[in-house]
Amino acid sequence: MIPLPVITGFGGFGAAGRSSNHHAYRRMVIESLPEHERNETLAGLAVLMKLVSFSQGVYIDQELKHYSQAEVIAAFSEQVLAGTLVRRIESKYFDVDAMHWQKSVTLDNEQAAIFETTKRQLPEPLPDSWKVEALDSGRVRVEIKGQSEFKVDSYRECSVKSAGQLPAGFDPADHYNARFHPRALQMAVVGASDAINSLGVEWQKVVDSVKPDQIGVYSGNVMSQLDQDGLGGMLQSRLKGGRVSTKQCPLGLNSMPADFVNAYVIGSVGHTGATIGACATFLYNLRAAVEDIQSGSIRVAVVGNAEAPITPEIVDGYATMGALATEDKLARLDGADVTDPRRSSRPFGENCGFTIGESSQYVVLMDDALALELGADIHAAVADIFVNADGYKKSISAPGAGNYITMAKAVAAAKAVVGEKSVRERSFVQAHGSSTPQNRVTESKIFDVVAETFAIKNWPVSAVKAYVGHSIAPASADQLMATLGVFKYGFIPGIKTIDKVAEDVHAGRLQLSVTDINVTECLPEVAFLNSKGFGGNNATAAILSPAVADRMLKKRYGKDVFTDYLLRREETRDCAESYDMKASLGDLQTIYRFGEGMIDETQIEISTDSIKVPGFVQPINLDMDNPYGDMT
Repeated sequence: MIPLPVITGFGGFGAAGRSSNHHAYRRMVIESLPEHERNETLAGLAVLMKLVSFSQGVYIDQELKHYSQAEVIAAFSEQVLAGTLVRRIESKYFDVDAMHWQKSVTLDNEQAAIFETTKRQLPEPLPDSWKVEALDSGRVRVEIKGQSEFKVDSYRECSVKSAGQLPAGFDPADHYNARFHPRALQMAVVGASDAINSLGVEWQKVVDSVKPDQIGVYSGNVMSQLDQDGLGGMLQSRLKGGRVSTKQCPLGLNSMPADFVNAYVIGSVGHTGATIGACATFLYNLRAAVEDIQSGSIRVAVVGNAEAPITPEIVDGYATMGALATEDKLARLDGADVTDPRRSSRPFGENCGFTIGESSQYVVLMDDALALELGADIHAAVADIFVNADGYKKSISAPGAGNYITMAKAVAAAKAVVGEKSVRERSFVQAHGSSTPQNRVTESKIFDVVAETFAIKNWPVSAVKAYVGHSIAPASADQLMATLGVFKYGFIPGIKTIDKVAEDVHAGRLQLSVTDINVTECLPEVAFLNSKGFGGNNATAAILSPAVADRMLKKRYGKDVFTDYLLRREETRDCAESYDMKASLGDLQTIYRFGEGMIDETQIEISTDSIKVPGFVQPINLDMDNPYGDMT
């Protein structure tokens, strides 16, 4: 009997806000929500964005004026909407109108150039064209004659002006002691904390219910940490005349999100690692976790990614290769002098490149037996994930054959679990939808071919990058967060940044909508998450709705066991709701246990059949079977 991996907690932060309890999803479909849920979402974002705080039953702005929720909506909703999703890059990242640069200036002096400086500022060795005369108080006079080259500060306009950014005013560093932490690691801490807190089950209870080595963390990022506190600062330090810090190099590693979650959020001694697959990275990590749960080696998995790529260097890199939507290209598309930065990401419409985004998204997976034992809420189940490469390639960035394989296998796998009718009539696709001309043609072609193969008509397709941009490593996690919302609320987010589907899109069997697709009368049972990454990194996941998961669990364990589980689940939901209420009012309860609960290695007890680790209830088993018994 193979364990079913089920999603029991989820959370994080992206351009749409906080993911737990579907808040980020609700921002995407806010036009379709009932008024009370729309107001809850807007008020929660207003608090997250520091437009107001909450104390003693009232909201308070920065001028100490008191508001009711209705008054918050009236006063701040426009700011909330404008300060979320894809938008003009804020100055805290860099000035898009005057991006820092350096120019090389060559001086060819017939007459000597003379200046004074301190002796300690002289370069070593001195250039041949420099003549130095010592002065008083450690100063020198420098005479330069002939040709010499200098680097001077310069500024130029950035061709890219929009990105999917965390909500304006929200800073992860405000929610724990984040000194010297690169931004992606800050985001990993608050994102994983949100997922853990969303469980509704005390984490210690989860830990006590399994062996210490049956918990795994699967996390990382693609671009590493390229801001000033990570590898970016390390690489720039010598060029800027500074020094490398002791933290920049180790904290810059792309495995650090996993290490931070392990060391400071959950304190695990189990599996840890980062599997990188370009823009499909989250699904690569999810696949590793699912396989470990199915094998029985892991019973609890924290899976997610944190990426903070809004730096001048990364933006310049992707823009130079022609991958990003630039101001000039957008203006030409629109036939206008002024562009709308909120509409730069246009999946399956007339587009010209993707829009970069930042995000931190995490899910907690358990095997089905543990979920039932703990009374954990089940938000979805993972049927399977498929990864296939493209074969020989002409271009590392071009799509290829691999995605045909992953999509077809995912649909076939879902068909085997839920049946032909569910796949045909109650499934939808979360497209990679990168917003490039090549993607809109090639990906839609794949969907159309697969739909024809499996006799699917009017197949709903969503593309969340229209809302949050392309966050690279967590991109498919962004898709998953939206999918969980669809399962609960029944609105498939439309592609609202386009006026119409481009003519070269293969949409004969697809439903691509510029408004939310209402499926409340017949909630989807299966979602297909599709990701494509540079280099031929293709991945597609088949995600089952909580209703399907419940049916499967009831059949596996029987009516009585399942009924007992439902009773325990009510308490879990109450606890999860309690956290959500507090988080919506500003108390994120970020977990950061630096230097706390450290293991006394002298107290570790090792015998031939087990290891007992201080702080953990259950021992680690060493009584192992020989998997090669037929050979030895």
